[in-house]
Amino acid sequence: MKLGIFIDGEHGTTGLQIRERLAKRDDINILSLAMEGRRDADKRREMLGSCDVAILCLPDAAAIEAVKLIEETGNTSCTVIDTSTAHRSHPEWAFGFAELDKDQTEKIRSSKRISNPGCYSIGAIAILKPLIDAGIMAADCPITINAVSGYTGGGKQLIAQMEDSANDDHIETSFHLYAMTLQHKHVPEIMARAGLTKRPIFMPSVARFAQGMLVSIPLHLDQLNGANNSKIHTALDAHYSNSEFVDVASIEETNSTGQIKPEDYANRNDMKLWVFGDDKNGHVNLVAQLDNLGKGASGAAVQNLELVLS
Repeated sequence: MKLGIFIDGEHGTTGLQIRERLAKRDDINILSLAMEGRRDADKRREMLGSCDVAILCLPDAAAIEAVKLIEETGNTSCTVIDTSTAHRSHPEWAFGFAELDKDQTEKIRSSKRISNPGCYSIGAIAILKPLIDAGIMAADCPITINAVSGYTGGGKQLIAQMEDSANDDHIETSFHLYAMTLQHKHVPEIMARAGLTKRPIFMPSVARFAQGMLVSIPLHLDQLNGANNSKIHTALDAHYSNSEFVDVASIEETNSTGQIKPEDYANRNDMKLWVFGDDKNGHVNLVAQLDNLGKGASGAAVQNLELVLS
């Protein structure tokens, strides 16, 4: 019998991409509400009460409400994959980044509650967690995270502002910083899942391209317990040596690369890590390259679904 998968919020940016990624599969049954029925509380309750897997592509408050609806219906067998921020730091929810550590794949596979990572945070965590685990970086190391995302990460509102010149809030600039109060919602998730005890400074930005992302963490080597760039590269390479979805650029590739572009990973479900270093001056810049809607959203959700189904 095919398992029923309900994408609650399938008409949003992330939901549409998840639906597209699953469209050709014949081993699952996609349960769907028509656009006009998506706000019908009774129909949503019926779907959430009968599905085997609920993928929530909703704002935080609506995601919390959906989980409550599932529990109220008595659907105890339902597995929830939540793409919102609501449960990403919750200790009872499995964090949906299978490459986090050696036990994470099984935690996801065996859990009924899975929180999908944020796009910025999965890039930062992918860099920071292995270095903290290896003892190269202290948990209280002062960190600055700089990142640029394609505008699809802002959802339908930002997409309309960027693409529709007739929109009253049309954005004409090619690049802008935001979250100027340094209170971005991904920071608690980064701290909790990377193992940081000191709050990082996070400065996100959006540029005029649809999909793709770079997350950059520049550091002084004297912050890193005496590590040089080779040791940092070795730690990251060892952590992801068996990963299908996270690749660490070789030293040879890095040395021959003059620039990296966020758009190069658009429509992909993997992520590439780079170690750009200058041992002479004691500097390193660690960069994650990914698709904000791929490994950073819908692609990660589908990867987590695959683990649930396996």
